Amino acid sequence: MAVVVVATITPQPEHAAAVREAVLAAIPQVHGESGCRRYALHEGQDGRLVMIEQWDSPEDLAAHGKGDPFAELSQALDGKLAGAPDLQVLTALPAGDGAKGAL
Repeated sequence: MAVVVVATITPQPEHAAAVREAVLAAIPQVHGESGCRRYALHEGQDGRLVMIEQWDSPEDLAAHGKGDPFAELSQALDGKLAGAPDLQVLTALPAGDGAKGAL
């Protein structure tokens, strides 16, 4: 069963550009990881970055968390965030049109 993750990253204002660039640089590497269906970055009007992820399985998500791209990104973000990222791991509850009712 696919797993959806919504990760909200809040940069310190003075590091906003560096955080954005570090996350953008990590995306192509993560896209190459096994089980990655979606790893898409969005930016809120308040400067928060929201990553919407979809993984084939909980095991693929766990492997991502132990992989080199995640470790490198964590190191690049060290000391530049307002707090720990807020992670929500979600299970879809499909409804309505199958193409629109779930990721």
